[in-house]
Amino acid sequence: MTGGTGRLGALVVGRLRQAGHEVRVVSRRTGPRLFTVDWKTGAGLTAALDGADVVVHCASAPGSVDMDRRLVKAAADAHVSHLLYISIVGVDRNPLRYYRTKLTAERIVEQSGVPYTILRATQFHDLIRMLLATLARIPLMPVPDLSFQPVDVSEVADRFADLAMAEPAGRVADMGGPQVLRLTDMARAYLEATGRRRPIVPFRLPGKVFGAFRAGYHRAPDHADGRITFADHLATHSDERTASDRGRR
Repeated sequence: MTGGTGRLGALVVGRLRQAGHEVRVVSRRTGPRLFTVDWKTGAGLTAALDGADVVVHCASAPGSVDMDRRLVKAAADAHVSHLLYISIVGVDRNPLRYYRTKLTAERIVEQSGVPYTILRATQFHDLIRMLLATLARIPLMPVPDLSFQPVDVSEVADRFADLAMAEPAGRVADMGGPQVLRLTDMARAYLEATGRRRPIVPFRLPGKVFGAFRAGYHRAPDHADGRITFADHLATHSDERTASDRGRR
């Protein structure tokens, strides 16, 4: 599994191990229970995949296409029976660079010859909360005039782990959170939950990227499968602040 030490990946690892599966976590780092791989050369990858039945790919970053290609080729060479990839709703309709990277990774997986499953999810609650924490660092809080459908990472982990234990299913139905909310409303909820006071200033930006977000291509209203709301998330994470923001009101 790649990305097994990340926010989503660590939860998926836990669920798979709890279900009795042996999980190998592939990482650039060294450490207990980690299979170290040099993604620039591919060193260590063959050993990590030796005897593996399923590859769960949760790692991604701008410019990570070479890593995707190396992993997929190694999975094919190892005759892996199932390759899973986590993606984002709207990657095929938004020119954001990171989304382009995710879409390219999807295509690499689809063309690998390995039976695969791809799940696209909407933005995580954590991402929205961290964005709002950053915007709240200054006295006047600028907030993009956009709407999101955030989903809880734990629920995506549940779905992805279930898919990993099932047969390959190709591109499965998208997964979104239970509510579509304006970011300004989420900002007010965040300020209230963290005891801050900030004037909120909505703003719009031009360009195709923000146009795609305004069009709602990043949302999946027909697949509001999540049950944990953004308010629920804030109730359990409102005390989490960045070091530079602690003590501010």
